[in-house]
Parts: sequence; structure tokens; C-alpha cells
Amino acid sequence: MDAIVLTSSTKGSASVLLKEIIKSDKINIKMVVLSEGRAKKNLKFYKRKLNKIFKIGVFGALNGKKMRKWYSADINKYVDIIPLEKLCSDNNIELKKTPTINCPTTISYFNKANADLGLSLGNGYIGSRVFNTPKLGMINIHHEELPEYQNAQSIIWQIYNNSKFTGYTIHKIDKHIDTGEIIYKEKIPLTLRETLADTVSYNYAKLYKESAKGLVKVLENIQYYFENSTPQNHRSSYTTPTYFQFLKINSNFKKLKKQSH
Repeated sequence: MDAIVLTSSTKGSASVLLKEIIKSDKINIKMVVLSEGRAKKNLKFYKRKLNKIFKIGVFGALNGKKMRKWYSADINKYVDIIPLEKLCSDNNIELKKTPTINCPTTISYFNKANADLGLSLGNGYIGSRVFNTPKLGMINIHHEELPEYQNAQSIIWQIYNNSKFTGYTIHKIDKHIDTGEIIYKEKIPLTLRETLADTVSYNYAKLYKESAKGLVKVLENIQYYFENSTPQNHRSSYTTPTYFQFLKINSNFKKLKKQSH
């Protein structure tokens, strides 16, 4: 099967997942398209930012900025992330850069690749002009359970809800975020570390590694999984936690740690 990868990070999930995919002799990666995120910062952009700050509060926004490191640099302690450019170069995979996810340049690369399936590995919203281009459409890995945790940051909202599990979901991409038919999902026990930050980073790295295995299984048997995909029945959408929600996450984390001893 021929696939095209779309990603928005040079050292994110795509690097870990791609490293596992290329081990399979049943999957051919025709091209990797890297979005550089050069969207115009116009009035609409700033209005969206202000609306989010209004919704979660200034302290929520500051916490959100602090947490970004937990999901990026800090996971390098637990998983080997090879820079995307090196990974593609070492494995003779064509790498193309595009200004933004949904721009005409992205669509032209997708048309050129003429792949059977598109793989979204670490992106924001993908428009229909992009996800409808491959013959079979596109699929995405959401590093949390669906439909329970749509648009949610991994792990923290599970802890908010006093859950001892996290998980990942492979789903078809449709016109909304994290709402497409579920192809495959796996529930994974949370490993509680010394701090909340380290718990997030450790388990996020674990999700990367486990979802890479799951994705290969799906891609090698794509017809079976597509035929047995299921629609999402209800929606529970999340965003960056407010200051008081973050306090609850911290409190629940301490309770869960105490219960585990």
C-alpha cells in the first residue's frame, strides 16, 4: 500500500511512527509533507487566540504554555526521536515542505504522490480538499481515547476524571476534529511517576511507541479495519484546562499516587 504522511513537526510523533512504519515491507511511504506553519497572523488569528484566553483565563493560558514542554522536549528522555529530515534522508523518502496544512502547495504534493492513503501524524485541522485527495482518504492518530476525549491533551484529562488509564485511537479524518469513524483503539494503564510533569512525559512517550505498533497493524490490514470501522456515538471535547481545572488535575494526581502505594 502506498501512503503519504502529513506532519507539522520535525521532532514529534511522525518521527517515532515513521521509524516503525518503514520496517514493514507491506507499506510504501511515497512522500512526507512537512507543514512549516507559516499562517498569516491576521485579525482572525488574534481573535481566535483572545477567545481562547477568555475561555480558559490568563492563568490557564500560562499553564498551557508551561505544559507544552511536557509534550515535546521532555519526552526525549523516554523515546528516541530522530529528526524527520534525517529519517527521510536515511531511508530515501521524499520530504517536501509546505507553508501551511491546507494551502494549495500541500494539495499539489498530495496530487503528485497519488497515494492510496494519507496519514496525519501530528497536525491541526485538515480541510476536505486535503483529506479527500488520497484514494482512501486520510487517517489520524489521536493520542487519547475517543470519543471520550476529543480534542484533548493526552493524560491530563484522564487524571482530571480520576482515570488510571490513557490510550490512543486511530480514526478516519472527516470535516471536524477527532470525530471520524474509529478504526482501532487501545487502552493503556497510566504509569504514575514522581511528578505530574514527568507522568505526562513518560506516558506520552509510551503512547508514541504503542501507537506506532498499532498503526502498522492497521496499515498492513487496512481493508479489514476500514470495513469494521465504527462511528463515534457521543462527543466529549476538551481544551487547555483553566487554572482551577489544573488545580484539580494536580489534586487528583496526588490522590491516584497515594492509592497506588
